[in-house]
Amino acid sequence: MNHIELGRLGEDRAAAFLESRSFTVLDRNYRFMRAEVDIVAATDREVVFVEVKTRNSTAFGEPEDSVSDNKKKQLFKVAEAWLHERKMEGSPVRFDVISILKPGRPDEKVNHIEGAFWYI
Repeated sequence: MNHIELGRLGEDRAAAFLESRSFTVLDRNYRFMRAEVDIVAATDREVVFVEVKTRNSTAFGEPEDSVSDNKKKQLFKVAEAWLHERKMEGSPVRFDVISILKPGRPDEKVNHIEGAFWYI
């Protein structure tokens, strides 16, 4: 499986994980300019922008460790665009990370980090 297929599988697993926990998935792979957010979901209280990181091993660290400050800044811009397009500016938002290790395998590990970061 190449890295694109691995990423797609991870995003599918993350969306299913969120839905199993009463989140509503509103959008997937939303792009604004050159940036992208993997999943936009909602709870009964807030809009949640989710970055998904998927790995087959921890040889290069935990998947969530690869969310850089630059990626966070891109996510903030994408979130603002998504909210603006839907006339939802001012809505409560949260930024989460879901890391998936060994997706689709019996020893799959899903780590949902709620409120992983804030505007910087």
